[in-house]
Amino acid sequence: MMIISMVPRRLLLAVVSVTAALVPFCSARAEMSAWAEAEGGRMRLVALAPDAGGKIRAGLQIEPKPGWITYWREPGNSGIPPQVTIAPASGVSLDAIAYPVPKHFSKGGIEDIAYDAPVTLPLSLTAGKGEVEIDAAIFIGICKDICIPFQANLSLKLGSAMSRPEEEAILAAADASLPKPPSADFRVTAHALSADLKTLSLTLALPADGKGTPDIIVTGPSGYAFTKQSGGKRDGATFKADMAIGKLPKDYDISGERWRVLVIDGDRAMETTLAFD
Repeated sequence: MMIISMVPRRLLLAVVSVTAALVPFCSARAEMSAWAEAEGGRMRLVALAPDAGGKIRAGLQIEPKPGWITYWREPGNSGIPPQVTIAPASGVSLDAIAYPVPKHFSKGGIEDIAYDAPVTLPLSLTAGKGEVEIDAAIFIGICKDICIPFQANLSLKLGSAMSRPEEEAILAAADASLPKPPSADFRVTAHALSADLKTLSLTLALPADGKGTPDIIVTGPSGYAFTKQSGGKRDGATFKADMAIGKLPKDYDISGERWRVLVIDGDRAMETTLAFD
């Protein structure tokens, strides 16, 4: 759970469990699973055949219905971050999940870091030898006035390495929606955490054509994220702000830790690591 404020959302205590069947493709092969459906939306897997090194480009497509949201890796007051578990027997392992740029919602004391439109989370997988079948247990949250835990078993068999234009386009669009690494005109130039671990001071280089206050999301230990900034001042391409750091784990030692910061400035977004040595 992200630590921002602790105003609970009304929760629906029910789990929607769906098992998605294979979508026929040639000899029962597919590069897309069937859609798993829930009250607030649907989801499916998309993948390409392994490359020569066994690496698989894949994605979890999530389509919330209008008015619903689904969550980023650190979700908010009472959201559920996406969880992807690959069955060990499948011979496929999950190396990483990437997250497109989310939105920061604040309403009635509730803070959400989420997506309110269709999103594809890029998945990096590695396959063993032989026939490749991805068998994944997916668990996400989707919310409107209520939050619904949405669980599904999604599976698909991968065919040959022939061109798959639709799948390639979906995955290319997902990659393009990821935050960019730091650049000369968009980066953190300085950061410092106060001795009492209550305030993180940031100095940023921002795109010169940007305006207003950027949205800053700092993620610390797993399950903690901080979005409340004060004293923000934009002076040309330079922006300085203090981020309020909420309660951290008991006896937390910052020395040697690596936090992450996502900065959203207009239609550009940058994510980088903050080192505390």
